[in-house]
Amino acid sequence: MAYLDKINSPEDLKKLNTAEMEALAGEIRSAVLNRDSKIGGHVGPNLGIVETAIALHYVFDSPKDKIVYDVSHQSYPHKILTGRKNGFLKVEEMGKISGYTNPNESEHDFFVVGHTSTSVSLACGLAKARDLRGEKHNVIAVIGDGSLSGGEALEGLSNAAVLDSNIIIVVNDNEMSIAENHGGLYTNLRLLRETGGKAECNMFKALGFDYRYVGDGNSVEALIGVLGEVKDTPRPTVVHVHTLKGKGYKFAEENKERWHWNLPFDIKTGEVTVETGGESYNDITYDYLKNKIAEDKTVVAVNAGTPGAFGINAEKRAALGENFVDVGIAEEHAVAMSSALAKGGCKPVYLVWSSFIQRTYDQLSQDLAINNNPAVILVSGAGISGGDVTHLGCFDIPLIGNIPNIVYLAPAGKEEYLAMLDWAVEQTAHPVVIRIPSEVRPSVGEVEKDYGRLNRYQTVKRGEKVAVLGLGSFFALGQRVVERLRERGIEATLINPRYITGLDGELLTSLKADHQLVATLEDGELDGGFGEKIARFYGADPMKVLTFGAKKEFTDRVPLDELYARADIVSLHCPLTDRTRYMIGDAAISRMKPGVILINTGRGQLIHTEALIDGLKEKKIGAAGLDVYEEEAGYFYEDTSDRIMDDDVLARLLSFNNVIVTSHQGFFTREAVDNIARTTMQNIKDFSECRRLENEVRAEPENAVGQL
Repeated sequence: MAYLDKINSPEDLKKLNTAEMEALAGEIRSAVLNRDSKIGGHVGPNLGIVETAIALHYVFDSPKDKIVYDVSHQSYPHKILTGRKNGFLKVEEMGKISGYTNPNESEHDFFVVGHTSTSVSLACGLAKARDLRGEKHNVIAVIGDGSLSGGEALEGLSNAAVLDSNIIIVVNDNEMSIAENHGGLYTNLRLLRETGGKAECNMFKALGFDYRYVGDGNSVEALIGVLGEVKDTPRPTVVHVHTLKGKGYKFAEENKERWHWNLPFDIKTGEVTVETGGESYNDITYDYLKNKIAEDKTVVAVNAGTPGAFGINAEKRAALGENFVDVGIAEEHAVAMSSALAKGGCKPVYLVWSSFIQRTYDQLSQDLAINNNPAVILVSGAGISGGDVTHLGCFDIPLIGNIPNIVYLAPAGKEEYLAMLDWAVEQTAHPVVIRIPSEVRPSVGEVEKDYGRLNRYQTVKRGEKVAVLGLGSFFALGQRVVERLRERGIEATLINPRYITGLDGELLTSLKADHQLVATLEDGELDGGFGEKIARFYGADPMKVLTFGAKKEFTDRVPLDELYARADIVSLHCPLTDRTRYMIGDAAISRMKPGVILINTGRGQLIHTEALIDGLKEKKIGAAGLDVYEEEAGYFYEDTSDRIMDDDVLARLLSFNNVIVTSHQGFFTREAVDNIARTTMQNIKDFSECRRLENEVRAEPENAVGQL
């Protein structure tokens, strides 16, 4: 890193000539790939905007001149140039840098931004504040072409055009949103690209902006020239920059949608380096929609610019044909359009990420709920998470669950999800929202087909004294709680509520006869949530109610030390990499809560065993459950009961009465054994009756060695 090593601030950048800055661009791309390959992140957008970021910081004087990045998908080069390069070069520093702009990280960032279409509006506010205070500096909004379709972006452009003051809007046009762009405005962008910005039809000029076009947006020299011309302009100005998404990395250039964001990967091969297998609700949902559309051409899948979040790639979109509608980044429009589709006699299913449904409250209330149109909305990514503050999914229950007319359902398992989805699509009485569970689990108990008689909870197990209501994804947690209570001699009632938006008064009233405590478990914020509804129902009664869920707070990549200090149980499920090897050692254990329970079902070398033993001896660790061990090869794969154990560390570990080692048998639960037995018996029955075996596995014909 001949040049990047010398760049610690934008001032260092200004010492370089054009050729040196072009070389620096290559080093920045390497840094971006280094970080993304290790921990995942936005690849294509950041690789494409490197030269723009260099030119912006060369021409303007940040932080006096204020650069505001839209959605932050293209802010990595900016971060590298403003003193945060170690977060891209050094593994141990990567977790300290957010994938989004953040004023707590640097004086060169002005807002925490993670949603699209915001930068122009924010820049308008900064420009107006500057003018009212009599200050002199530039305000620059950077926005991608995909974000232009968002309503706030268009509102911001309309206002910015009449500010009659300095505001510079850099449009990074890489001809892509996350996937392809959708909307009429992109016809004009294409025309401007094809004419080198000279077309008479120019939407930016029509709004009132001065306009500049940079055809080679990956040329530092060209960018510096144009940006230098508009610096200190007294007029609202758009600089339209044509860039290549994914520039400099073959895989990202060839498959721009696939490489918008990626999990950790091998730079040489482009292959993801973490395990992602197993059945997903993306696959389940797509298969349902594909089959449903084949039967009924009035079923319409709607998405707002994020098909990849639901695994609906270009091939799958083509298979759905005109029955898949991507409106671009325009969530508000998607909700209103879905309402109207339902009014028009179609059966819309809008697929949306929980963090993005937050943008549509007015449309949910006004356009959908008041009109009571039977549109279906599937909310994915809902629940408690420790991710970036801009993409939290835990606010959906208070937001959606308290709007009249909307039925918000929380399935606890796969079969129940499919039954709810099919009912929701076919019914005509209500708008229905379904909260997609976080994990694919089999449903428990009888799965109903009709959810039209609202707010009927499912009693899975009737007991006494204590009732546990596990909502949606947390039903499995409820099962575990009831099992633990049974071990303590309490036969508790287990309830699957199913309905977020209403109360089963009859069932809740019946619990008063032989229960003293009701506990609610929800994967979301407690304030305004499901549990509060239950507590309010029992408000005047002697029934005690405990509600469990998330606090009302914005969490932002909760620091590991804080997690250690909070946690009663630390459970490890991550792969073994250079970063994770011995992640639990003396230092980590010293920061944990006294009496913590440590569970490891990942890989043995995630825990330093001798440090674990010391923690157990000192009673810092209250108990440990291990399905893996770092030197397990000699003991976990064969019967060694006939010989003396020569692994002194393992022998010492097994001597603790508060340690359980299951040698890869952690799956061997009562539920797992029951499922194995049921599946086996069903296979035998199907085979004897010459029916197709649902669980049959056979070689592909070209690999088959013989035919039955």
